[in-house]
Amino acid sequence: MARFYVSDELSVAASVKLSPLQAHKLYSVLRKQAGDALRLFNGRDGEWQAEITHISKRDCLVEIKTRLRAQMSVPDIQLLFAPLRKERTRFIVEKATELGVRALRPVLTARTQHKVRLEKMRAYIIEAAEQTERLDLPELFETQTLAGLVEAWEQGRALLFADEAGGPPAREVLAQTRAPCALLIGPEGGFMDDERQLLRDLDFVRPLSLGPRILRADTATTATLALWQALSGDWG
Repeated sequence: MARFYVSDELSVAASVKLSPLQAHKLYSVLRKQAGDALRLFNGRDGEWQAEITHISKRDCLVEIKTRLRAQMSVPDIQLLFAPLRKERTRFIVEKATELGVRALRPVLTARTQHKVRLEKMRAYIIEAAEQTERLDLPELFETQTLAGLVEAWEQGRALLFADEAGGPPAREVLAQTRAPCALLIGPEGGFMDDERQLLRDLDFVRPLSLGPRILRADTATTATLALWQALSGDWG
């Protein structure tokens, strides 16, 4: 069945109007008709089966029938990343959503060269959540400077810092770090020396090494998130 994210409240017999884009996909791409079933989720009420009651190229009304899954949450790990070029940022957002991060936080560093469009990022998040069977959406924060972010850091949340200058092996650090925590991946070209020192001077920061090769930021993101989920997240 087709699966879509909606913002409406979901409950038995409720009527929901889908967006024009969702209606177009159902009608013109998937060739759905009145009476066909689909699945809906809103990040709060679990996943529900619904039935199409009216459909056209731009409009679709559905009636909520029964709940398929209760709401579940993902481990409380946040991803902090410096925005990259459009397609690489999209890759990071999509894969982080698939890999179960709870929040995405764009960070401005000295070498950050690209801006981020939050509406675009949210669209990428929704698409990835629909495809990967997630029941929630990662929270999307406004862009912050690195200095401002660590100055107002949440007490009790460890910050894992992928430092290309070296550190304890990633496997050791990630195996010892439980949620709530956060992962910080630097920009193209890496962190400046003063940024690296700022991070290393903070008691809640745990540097780690991703091995002998210098990884692209998007590669480092997916590799580290996958390893953390396997060692300390919900893959075990």
